[in-house]
Amino acid sequence: MSFKKLIIILTIFFTATRLLAAENSSHQYNFFTGNFDFSDDKQAAMLFGIQHQNENLERDTFLGNISPITGGFITENSAAYVYTGFEWNVDMGALTFTPSFAPGLYFKGDGKDLGHVLEFKSEIQFSYDLSENSKIGISYNHVSNASIGDKNPGANSYMFNLIKNF
Repeated sequence: MSFKKLIIILTIFFTATRLLAAENSSHQYNFFTGNFDFSDDKQAAMLFGIQHQNENLERDTFLGNISPITGGFITENSAAYVYTGFEWNVDMGALTFTPSFAPGLYFKGDGKDLGHVLEFKSEIQFSYDLSENSKIGISYNHVSNASIGDKNPGANSYMFNLIKNF
């Protein structure tokens, strides 16, 4: 899948989500950039991504506040990952701890072969409130196919996040 196609798909998805949402809904977008697979010197690459969370769909459970997420990223080597899953928001005052889990589809492009198109992303994020509608944060994730593919090298990444509510 080319970079242009991925951008078009994500733009259509996020535009449709915004148009179909109720007027009083609150959408959170997480714009992030960082280093994909930083622990592999031969495969490390810059990544850029976006994640969407519709706060109208969040639920308070016995585990805390859980919310669905959808997003994707692309690397400088044209590898791409699109995903949907959930995150758990732990409010600690001005600081928020957010672990998440999201299965998705990985396209290697000219990047690292992770062994399967179906991959699973586990992530932790810490974010700090800048204002009522903005946060900055750092996050770390691991993408792996849980050994369902012929190989499972996995990829470790870190990101810097700008989170904005609209």
